[in-house]
Amino acid sequence: MRAKITYLVTAAVLVFYFVLVGSRGVMLLQAGTPVTVTFGIAVLILPVIGVWFLWKNTQFVRRANRLAAELDAEGGLPVDELRRTAGGRIDRDSADEVFARRKAETEDAPGDWRTWFRLAVAYHDARDTPRARKAMQRAIALHDGRPFESA
Repeated sequence: MRAKITYLVTAAVLVFYFVLVGSRGVMLLQAGTPVTVTFGIAVLILPVIGVWFLWKNTQFVRRANRLAAELDAEGGLPVDELRRTAGGRIDRDSADEVFARRKAETEDAPGDWRTWFRLAVAYHDARDTPRARKAMQRAIALHDGRPFESA
């Protein structure tokens, strides 16, 4: 629940920022000189990119949460079996052990979205966010019956 609140607050702050920047871009356009119009267009591009990025991330999170709910209903969510340090951080060797098992599962069943989901969690636990995201994107694509296009 805390993560959802944090995400919503961050999204609200970003939307406020986009509106603020967009209004400045419009003001520059209204000035009407070639320089201000050029700057106004450039300034308006930033909120457009930001809104697109926020939308894509929100879609990704919603799809990943949908998969998590489905996997939970099947009883297939990965169990937290990681050792932790005294400070509560995940032990790196423990994360590597779990990752090796999840990777082997995925290699044995590369067309199963469930194994890719669990691999994404293992990547996340190992603090490899880019690979975690790619693995989750693959899980979503497999679940939805779409081909996965890696960039």
